[in-house]
Amino acid sequence: MFERFTERAVNVVSESQRIAKEMSCADVSVEHLLLALVNEAKGVSLKIFRMYGITSEKIQKEITNYVSITTKQTENIPFSYTYKEILKHTLDLASKSGNNNILFEHLFLSIIAEKNSNIQKILDKFGFDYYAARDILTKLVQRKIKRLEHPEAEDDIEKSSFESVYEGEALTGVFDRAVSKLSAKGYEILGTEQIVASILEDADSELVKTINKYGLNSETFEEKLSEQQSRQAEYEGKKIIFTPNAFAIMNTALQTAKELGSSVITPDHIILSILKNKRGLAYNVIKSLGVNEEKLSNEILKPIEKQMPETLSIMKLAKEEARRIGRNVVGTEMFLLGIIAEGTSIAFEVLNDLEITMKDARIVVENLVGFGNEYFENEITFTNRAKRVLEKAWISAKKSDKKKIEAVDLLLAIIEDPTSLAMKALDQLGVDAIEIKHGIDNKQ
Repeated sequence: MFERFTERAVNVVSESQRIAKEMSCADVSVEHLLLALVNEAKGVSLKIFRMYGITSEKIQKEITNYVSITTKQTENIPFSYTYKEILKHTLDLASKSGNNNILFEHLFLSIIAEKNSNIQKILDKFGFDYYAARDILTKLVQRKIKRLEHPEAEDDIEKSSFESVYEGEALTGVFDRAVSKLSAKGYEILGTEQIVASILEDADSELVKTINKYGLNSETFEEKLSEQQSRQAEYEGKKIIFTPNAFAIMNTALQTAKELGSSVITPDHIILSILKNKRGLAYNVIKSLGVNEEKLSNEILKPIEKQMPETLSIMKLAKEEARRIGRNVVGTEMFLLGIIAEGTSIAFEVLNDLEITMKDARIVVENLVGFGNEYFENEITFTNRAKRVLEKAWISAKKSDKKKIEAVDLLLAIIEDPTSLAMKALDQLGVDAIEIKHGIDNKQ
Protein backbone atom coordinates (compact mmCIF):
# COMPACT_ATOMS: atom_id res chain seq x y z
CA MET A 1 0.00 0.00 0.00
CA PHE A 2 2.63 2.52 1.06
CA GLU A 3 4.70 2.29 -2.13
CA ARG A 4 2.43 4.95 -3.65
CA PHE A 5 2.80 7.33 -0.70
CA THR A 6 5.06 10.36 -1.10
CA GLU A 7 7.81 10.84 1.47
CA ARG A 8 5.75 13.41 3.38
CA ALA A 9 2.74 11.10 3.48
CA VAL A 10 4.87 8.20 4.73
CA ASN A 11 6.33 10.49 7.38
CA VAL A 12 2.83 11.25 8.66
CA VAL A 13 1.97 7.55 9.02
CA SER A 14 5.31 6.87 10.76
CA GLU A 15 4.75 9.81 13.08
CA SER A 16 1.30 8.51 14.05
CA GLN A 17 2.87 5.15 14.93
CA ARG A 18 5.52 6.87 17.02
CA ILE A 19 2.88 8.89 18.90
CA ALA A 20 0.80 5.77 19.64
CA LYS A 21 3.84 3.96 20.99
CA GLU A 22 4.92 6.96 23.09
CA MET A 23 1.41 7.20 24.60
CA SER A 24 1.39 3.42 25.34
CA CYS A 25 -1.76 2.89 23.28
CA ALA A 26 -3.28 -0.42 22.23
CA ASP A 27 -3.50 0.58 18.58
CA VAL A 28 -2.67 3.40 16.17
CA SER A 29 -5.89 5.37 15.87
CA VAL A 30 -7.16 8.23 13.71
CA GLU A 31 -6.62 10.56 16.67
CA HIS A 32 -2.90 9.76 16.44
CA LEU A 33 -3.09 10.44 12.70
CA LEU A 34 -4.63 13.87 13.34
CA LEU A 35 -1.81 14.80 15.72
CA ALA A 36 0.75 13.51 13.20
CA LEU A 37 -0.79 15.71 10.47
CA VAL A 38 -0.49 18.76 12.73
CA ASN A 39 3.12 17.85 13.62
CA GLU A 40 4.14 17.39 9.97
CA ALA A 41 2.10 20.24 8.46
CA LYS A 42 3.85 22.70 6.14
CA GLY A 43 2.79 25.41 3.74
CA VAL A 44 -0.95 25.64 3.08
CA SER A 45 -1.82 22.82 5.48
CA LEU A 46 0.05 24.56 8.29
CA LYS A 47 -1.79 27.80 7.51
CA ILE A 48 -5.15 25.99 7.73
CA PHE A 49 -4.33 24.65 11.21
CA ARG A 50 -3.02 28.04 12.34
CA MET A 51 -6.18 29.71 11.05
CA TYR A 52 -8.12 27.91 13.78
CA GLY A 53 -5.44 28.10 16.45
CA ILE A 54 -4.72 24.37 16.20
CA THR A 55 -1.33 23.41 17.61
CA SER A 56 0.39 20.13 18.44
CA GLU A 57 0.09 20.81 22.16
CA LYS A 58 -3.65 21.50 22.01
CA ILE A 59 -4.42 18.45 19.84
CA GLN A 60 -2.31 16.15 22.01
CA LYS A 61 -4.24 17.32 25.06
CA GLU A 62 -7.57 16.67 23.30
CA ILE A 63 -6.79 13.19 21.95
CA THR A 64 -5.90 11.82 25.42
CA ASN A 65 -9.66 11.77 26.08
CA TYR A 66 -10.29 9.37 23.20
CA VAL A 67 -7.34 6.97 22.80
CA SER A 68 -7.08 3.64 24.62
CA ILE A 69 -4.05 3.02 26.85
CA THR A 70 -2.65 -0.47 27.45
CA THR A 71 -0.10 -2.01 29.79
CA LYS A 72 0.70 -4.74 27.25
CA GLN A 73 2.93 -2.77 24.92
CA THR A 74 4.09 -4.57 21.74
CA GLU A 75 6.79 -3.60 19.27
CA ASN A 76 4.41 -3.42 16.30
CA ILE A 77 1.23 -1.63 17.31
CA PRO A 78 -1.64 -2.46 14.91
CA PHE A 79 -3.70 0.14 13.07
CA SER A 80 -7.27 0.52 14.26
CA TYR A 81 -10.14 -0.42 11.94
CA THR A 82 -11.04 3.25 11.40
CA TYR A 83 -7.41 4.12 10.61
CA LYS A 84 -7.37 1.40 7.93
CA GLU A 85 -10.58 2.79 6.47
CA ILE A 86 -8.99 6.24 6.32
CA LEU A 87 -6.04 4.80 4.38
CA LYS A 88 -8.42 3.10 1.91
CA HIS A 89 -10.32 6.37 1.47
CA THR A 90 -7.01 8.11 0.82
CA LEU A 91 -6.22 5.68 -1.99
CA ASP A 92 -9.68 6.27 -3.48
CA LEU A 93 -9.22 10.04 -3.35
CA ALA A 94 -5.89 9.82 -5.15
CA SER A 95 -7.31 7.50 -7.84
CA LYS A 96 -10.34 9.72 -8.47
CA SER A 97 -8.10 12.75 -8.90
CA GLY A 98 -5.93 10.86 -11.38
CA ASN A 99 -2.86 11.10 -9.19
CA ASN A 100 -0.59 8.06 -8.94
CA ASN A 101 0.91 9.30 -5.68
CA ILE A 102 -0.75 9.69 -2.29
CA LEU A 103 0.03 13.15 -0.97
CA PHE A 104 -0.05 14.67 2.50
CA GLU A 105 -3.17 16.57 1.42
CA HIS A 106 -4.98 13.34 0.58
CA LEU A 107 -4.51 12.15 4.17
CA PHE A 108 -5.71 15.53 5.43
CA LEU A 109 -8.80 15.39 3.20
CA SER A 110 -9.60 11.83 4.28
CA ILE A 111 -9.43 12.52 7.98
CA ILE A 112 -11.67 15.60 7.90
CA ALA A 113 -14.23 13.63 5.85
CA GLU A 114 -14.38 10.86 8.47
CA LYS A 115 -17.85 10.80 10.06
CA ASN A 116 -17.55 7.84 12.40
CA SER A 117 -14.68 8.95 14.61
CA ASN A 118 -13.90 11.51 17.27
CA ILE A 119 -12.06 13.77 14.82
CA GLN A 120 -15.06 16.03 14.23
CA LYS A 121 -15.67 16.37 17.98
CA ILE A 122 -12.06 17.46 18.46
CA LEU A 123 -11.97 19.86 15.51
CA ASP A 124 -15.39 21.36 16.36
CA LYS A 125 -13.87 22.70 19.59
CA PHE A 126 -11.60 24.89 17.43
CA GLY A 127 -14.41 26.10 15.15
CA PHE A 128 -12.89 24.19 12.23
CA ASP A 129 -14.64 24.85 8.89
CA TYR A 130 -14.62 21.48 7.11
CA TYR A 131 -16.04 22.77 3.84
CA ALA A 132 -13.57 25.66 3.51
CA ALA A 133 -10.61 23.38 4.33
CA ARG A 134 -11.87 20.74 1.90
CA ASP A 135 -12.16 23.27 -0.93
CA ILE A 136 -8.64 24.62 -0.32
CA LEU A 137 -7.06 21.17 -0.12
CA THR A 138 -8.97 19.86 -3.15
CA LYS A 139 -7.80 22.81 -5.28
CA LEU A 140 -4.26 22.31 -4.05
CA VAL A 141 -4.25 18.62 -4.99
CA GLN A 142 -5.78 19.35 -8.39
CA ARG A 143 -3.27 22.10 -8.94
CA LYS A 144 -0.45 19.68 -8.26
CA ILE A 145 -1.84 17.23 -10.79
CA LYS A 146 -2.42 19.70 -13.58
CA ARG A 147 1.19 20.68 -14.11
CA LEU A 148 3.44 17.75 -13.47
CA GLU A 149 5.63 18.78 -16.42
CA HIS A 150 7.71 21.93 -16.10
CA PRO A 151 6.74 24.53 -18.77
CA GLU A 152 10.39 24.93 -19.83
CA ALA A 153 11.03 21.17 -19.98
CA GLU A 154 10.69 20.90 -23.77
CA ASP A 155 13.04 23.75 -24.67
CA ASP A 156 15.92 22.94 -26.97
CA ILE A 157 19.37 23.86 -25.74
CA GLU A 158 22.05 25.55 -27.76
CA LYS A 159 25.51 24.03 -27.79
CA SER A 160 27.84 25.30 -25.09
CA SER A 161 30.61 27.76 -25.87
CA PHE A 162 33.29 25.10 -25.69
CA GLU A 163 36.03 26.79 -27.66
CA SER A 164 37.56 28.42 -24.55
CA VAL A 165 37.26 25.46 -22.19
CA TYR A 166 40.98 24.87 -21.89
CA GLU A 167 42.07 28.49 -22.13
CA GLY A 168 43.30 30.40 -19.11
CA GLU A 169 45.82 29.95 -16.34
CA ALA A 170 43.86 27.29 -14.42
CA LEU A 171 44.22 24.62 -17.14
CA THR A 172 47.17 25.72 -19.29
CA GLY A 173 49.72 23.59 -17.42
CA VAL A 174 47.36 20.62 -17.23
CA PHE A 175 46.81 20.48 -20.99
CA ASP A 176 50.46 21.17 -21.83
CA ARG A 177 51.48 18.15 -19.75
CA ALA A 178 48.57 16.07 -21.09
CA VAL A 179 49.59 16.71 -24.71
CA SER A 180 53.17 15.72 -23.88
CA LYS A 181 51.90 12.43 -22.44
CA LEU A 182 49.78 11.95 -25.54
CA SER A 183 52.82 12.29 -27.81
CA ALA A 184 54.90 9.96 -25.65
CA LYS A 185 52.28 7.23 -26.00
CA GLY A 186 51.92 7.76 -29.74
CA TYR A 187 48.22 8.65 -29.41
CA GLU A 188 46.51 11.43 -31.35
CA ILE A 189 43.40 11.90 -29.26
CA LEU A 190 43.40 13.21 -25.71
CA GLY A 191 41.67 10.97 -23.16
CA THR A 192 40.63 11.25 -19.54
CA GLU A 193 43.66 9.25 -18.45
CA GLN A 194 46.14 11.85 -19.77
CA ILE A 195 44.12 14.70 -18.25
CA VAL A 196 43.97 13.11 -14.77
CA ALA A 197 47.62 11.98 -14.88
CA SER A 198 48.57 15.59 -15.67
CA ILE A 199 46.47 16.94 -12.80
CA LEU A 200 48.11 14.49 -10.38
CA GLU A 201 51.60 15.70 -11.36
CA ASP A 202 50.93 19.04 -9.65
CA ALA A 203 51.80 17.61 -6.23
CA ASP A 204 51.71 21.00 -4.47
CA SER A 205 48.10 21.83 -5.36
CA GLU A 206 45.41 21.59 -2.69
CA LEU A 207 43.29 19.42 -4.99
CA VAL A 208 46.07 16.82 -5.41
CA LYS A 209 46.78 16.85 -1.66
CA THR A 210 43.09 16.08 -1.09
CA ILE A 211 43.09 13.30 -3.69
CA ASN A 212 46.28 11.78 -2.23
CA LYS A 213 44.44 11.11 1.05
CA TYR A 214 42.36 8.52 -0.81
CA GLY A 215 45.39 6.53 -2.01
CA LEU A 216 45.32 8.12 -5.45
CA ASN A 217 48.60 9.74 -6.54
CA SER A 218 50.67 9.97 -9.70
CA GLU A 219 52.43 6.65 -9.08
CA THR A 220 49.35 4.57 -8.14
CA PHE A 221 47.40 6.06 -11.03
CA GLU A 222 50.11 5.19 -13.59
CA GLU A 223 50.50 1.72 -12.09
CA LYS A 224 46.79 0.94 -12.35
CA LEU A 225 46.58 2.59 -15.76
CA SER A 226 49.24 0.20 -17.08
CA GLU A 227 46.96 -2.69 -16.09
CA GLN A 228 44.18 -1.48 -18.39
CA GLN A 229 44.07 -3.71 -21.47
CA SER A 230 43.08 -1.06 -24.01
CA ARG A 231 41.71 2.44 -24.52
CA GLN A 232 38.34 1.02 -25.56
CA ALA A 233 36.70 2.61 -22.50
CA GLU A 234 37.49 6.01 -24.05
CA TYR A 235 35.65 5.37 -27.32
CA GLU A 236 31.87 5.41 -27.22
CA GLY A 237 31.18 7.73 -30.13
CA LYS A 238 32.88 9.68 -32.90
CA LYS A 239 36.64 10.37 -32.63
CA ILE A 240 37.34 14.06 -32.07
CA ILE A 241 40.20 16.10 -30.62
CA PHE A 242 39.22 14.57 -27.27
CA THR A 243 38.09 10.99 -26.94
CA PRO A 244 34.28 10.95 -26.65
CA ASN A 245 34.49 10.37 -22.90
CA ALA A 246 37.06 13.12 -22.40
CA PHE A 247 34.83 15.47 -24.38
CA ALA A 248 31.82 14.49 -22.21
CA ILE A 249 33.91 15.02 -19.07
CA MET A 250 34.98 18.49 -20.21
CA ASN A 251 31.38 19.40 -21.05
CA THR A 252 30.29 18.27 -17.57
CA ALA A 253 33.23 20.19 -16.07
CA LEU A 254 32.03 23.29 -17.88
CA GLN A 255 28.50 22.87 -16.50
CA THR A 256 29.91 22.13 -13.03
CA ALA A 257 32.02 25.30 -13.15
CA LYS A 258 28.95 27.37 -14.02
CA GLU A 259 26.82 25.85 -11.27
CA LEU A 260 29.59 26.43 -8.74
CA GLY A 261 29.80 30.06 -9.79
CA SER A 262 33.16 29.93 -11.57
CA SER A 263 33.84 31.61 -14.91
CA VAL A 264 36.79 29.26 -15.57
CA ILE A 265 37.20 25.50 -15.50
CA THR A 266 39.72 24.23 -12.94
CA PRO A 267 41.20 20.78 -12.30
CA ASP A 268 38.74 20.51 -9.38
CA HIS A 269 35.83 20.69 -11.82
CA ILE A 270 37.39 17.99 -14.03
CA ILE A 271 37.89 15.54 -11.16
CA LEU A 272 34.34 16.21 -9.92
CA SER A 273 33.04 15.55 -13.44
CA ILE A 274 34.91 12.26 -13.76
CA LEU A 275 33.48 11.11 -10.42
CA LYS A 276 30.01 12.18 -11.57
CA ASN A 277 30.09 10.67 -15.09
CA LYS A 278 31.58 7.37 -13.87
CA ARG A 279 33.12 6.30 -17.16
CA GLY A 280 36.40 6.30 -19.05
CA LEU A 281 39.91 5.01 -18.28
CA ALA A 282 40.60 7.58 -15.57
CA TYR A 283 37.43 6.58 -13.72
CA ASN A 284 38.25 2.89 -14.14
CA VAL A 285 41.60 3.49 -12.44
CA ILE A 286 40.03 5.49 -9.60
CA LYS A 287 37.45 2.76 -9.09
CA SER A 288 40.08 0.01 -9.09
CA LEU A 289 41.90 1.79 -6.26
CA GLY A 290 38.78 1.55 -4.08
CA VAL A 291 38.44 5.32 -3.68
CA ASN A 292 35.35 6.45 -1.76
CA GLU A 293 33.97 8.60 -4.59
CA GLU A 294 31.28 10.40 -2.57
CA LYS A 295 33.68 11.39 0.22
CA LEU A 296 36.30 12.57 -2.27
CA SER A 297 33.71 14.69 -4.13
CA ASN A 298 32.51 16.24 -0.87
CA GLU A 299 36.05 17.04 0.23
CA ILE A 300 36.86 18.71 -3.09
CA LEU A 301 33.65 20.74 -2.82
CA LYS A 302 34.27 21.95 0.76
CA PRO A 303 36.84 24.70 -0.01
CA ILE A 304 34.78 25.83 -3.02
CA GLU A 305 31.61 26.07 -0.93
CA LYS A 306 33.46 27.92 1.85
CA GLN A 307 34.11 30.76 -0.58
CA MET A 308 30.33 30.82 -1.21
CA PRO A 309 30.27 32.51 -4.64
CA GLU A 310 26.99 34.35 -5.21
CA THR A 311 25.94 32.07 -8.03
CA LEU A 312 26.65 28.91 -6.01
CA SER A 313 24.40 30.23 -3.23
CA ILE A 314 21.72 31.12 -5.78
CA MET A 315 21.88 27.66 -7.38
CA LYS A 316 21.45 26.00 -3.98
CA LEU A 317 18.55 28.27 -3.06
CA ALA A 318 16.95 27.72 -6.48
CA LYS A 319 17.04 23.96 -5.89
CA GLU A 320 15.47 24.44 -2.46
CA GLU A 321 12.67 26.46 -4.05
CA ALA A 322 12.10 23.65 -6.57
CA ARG A 323 11.92 21.08 -3.77
CA ARG A 324 9.50 23.27 -1.85
CA ILE A 325 6.87 22.91 -4.57
CA GLY A 326 7.63 19.26 -5.32
CA ARG A 327 9.70 19.63 -8.47
CA ASN A 328 12.85 17.83 -9.55
CA VAL A 329 13.80 20.43 -12.13
CA VAL A 330 15.05 24.03 -11.86
CA GLY A 331 13.92 26.55 -14.46
CA THR A 332 14.74 30.23 -14.94
CA GLU A 333 11.97 31.17 -12.52
CA MET A 334 13.83 29.35 -9.74
CA PHE A 335 16.97 31.34 -10.58
CA LEU A 336 14.89 34.47 -9.97
CA LEU A 337 13.72 33.17 -6.59
CA GLY A 338 17.30 32.18 -5.78
CA ILE A 339 18.55 35.71 -6.47
CA ILE A 340 15.89 37.15 -4.15
CA ALA A 341 16.53 34.55 -1.44
CA GLU A 342 20.32 35.13 -1.53
CA GLY A 343 19.61 38.70 -0.47
CA THR A 344 23.05 40.37 -0.62
CA SER A 345 23.96 40.86 -4.28
CA ILE A 346 23.60 43.88 -6.54
CA ALA A 347 20.99 41.90 -8.46
CA PHE A 348 18.95 41.48 -5.27
CA GLU A 349 19.28 45.20 -4.47
CA VAL A 350 17.95 46.10 -7.93
CA LEU A 351 14.91 43.81 -7.51
CA ASN A 352 14.38 45.04 -3.95
CA ASP A 353 14.41 48.67 -5.14
CA LEU A 354 11.71 47.69 -7.62
CA GLU A 355 9.67 46.41 -4.61
CA ILE A 356 9.80 42.74 -5.61
CA THR A 357 9.38 40.62 -2.48
CA MET A 358 9.98 36.91 -1.98
CA LYS A 359 6.37 36.39 -0.93
CA ASP A 360 4.95 37.96 -4.10
CA ALA A 361 7.53 36.33 -6.36
CA ARG A 362 6.75 32.88 -4.95
CA ILE A 363 3.02 33.33 -5.54
CA VAL A 364 3.58 34.35 -9.16
CA VAL A 365 6.02 31.49 -9.80
CA GLU A 366 3.67 28.95 -8.24
CA ASN A 367 0.88 30.16 -10.51
CA LEU A 368 3.15 29.85 -13.54
CA VAL A 369 4.60 26.39 -12.94
CA GLY A 370 2.10 24.85 -10.53
CA PHE A 371 3.10 22.18 -8.05
CA GLY A 372 4.75 18.86 -8.80
CA ASN A 373 3.82 15.54 -7.26
CA GLU A 374 6.07 16.08 -4.22
CA TYR A 375 8.54 13.45 -5.38
CA PHE A 376 12.03 14.38 -6.50
CA GLU A 377 15.29 12.56 -7.11
CA ASN A 378 18.39 13.28 -5.06
CA GLU A 379 19.88 15.19 -7.97
CA ILE A 380 17.81 18.08 -9.22
CA THR A 381 18.36 18.93 -12.89
CA PHE A 382 18.12 22.18 -14.87
CA THR A 383 15.76 22.91 -17.76
CA ASN A 384 17.49 23.53 -21.08
CA ARG A 385 16.48 27.16 -20.93
CA ALA A 386 17.96 27.50 -17.43
CA LYS A 387 21.21 26.02 -18.78
CA ARG A 388 21.12 28.51 -21.63
CA VAL A 389 20.68 31.43 -19.21
CA LEU A 390 23.53 30.11 -17.07
CA GLU A 391 25.65 29.83 -20.22
CA LYS A 392 24.97 33.50 -21.06
CA ALA A 393 25.88 34.51 -17.50
CA TRP A 394 29.13 32.55 -17.80
CA ILE A 395 30.01 34.26 -21.10
CA SER A 396 29.19 37.66 -19.57
CA ALA A 397 31.51 37.01 -16.62
CA LYS A 398 34.34 35.85 -18.92
CA LYS A 399 33.99 38.95 -21.13
CA SER A 400 34.33 41.10 -18.01
CA ASP A 401 37.43 39.13 -16.92
CA LYS A 402 35.71 38.01 -13.74
CA LYS A 403 36.88 34.83 -12.01
CA LYS A 404 33.39 34.17 -10.71
CA ILE A 405 29.90 34.46 -12.15
CA GLU A 406 28.06 37.14 -10.21
CA ALA A 407 24.33 37.36 -9.53
CA VAL A 408 24.16 40.43 -11.73
CA ASP A 409 25.48 38.36 -14.68
CA LEU A 410 22.67 35.89 -14.05
CA LEU A 411 20.00 38.61 -13.85
CA LEU A 412 21.28 40.23 -17.07
CA ALA A 413 21.12 36.83 -18.79
CA ILE A 414 17.53 36.40 -17.57
CA ILE A 415 16.33 39.71 -19.00
CA GLU A 416 17.93 38.88 -22.36
CA ASP A 417 15.41 36.05 -22.75
CA PRO A 418 11.95 37.71 -22.84
CA THR A 419 10.12 34.39 -23.29
CA SER A 420 11.59 32.70 -20.20
CA LEU A 421 9.41 31.95 -17.18
CA ALA A 422 11.57 34.26 -15.08
CA MET A 423 10.73 37.20 -17.36
CA LYS A 424 7.05 36.21 -17.40
CA ALA A 425 7.15 36.29 -13.59
CA LEU A 426 8.86 39.69 -13.58
CA ASP A 427 6.28 40.98 -16.04
CA GLN A 428 3.45 39.86 -13.73
CA LEU A 429 5.25 41.57 -10.87
CA GLY A 430 5.10 44.82 -12.84
CA VAL A 431 8.77 45.07 -13.79
CA ASP A 432 10.37 45.12 -17.25
CA ALA A 433 13.87 44.52 -18.61
CA ILE A 434 14.58 48.23 -19.13
CA GLU A 435 13.94 49.03 -15.46
CA ILE A 436 16.22 46.19 -14.35
CA LYS A 437 19.00 47.17 -16.77
CA HIS A 438 18.74 50.79 -15.62
CA GLY A 439 18.90 49.70 -11.97
CA ILE A 440 22.02 47.58 -12.62
CA ASP A 441 23.74 50.43 -14.47
CA ASN A 442 23.09 52.78 -11.54
CA LYS A 443 24.66 50.38 -9.03
CA GLN A 444 27.76 49.35 -10.98
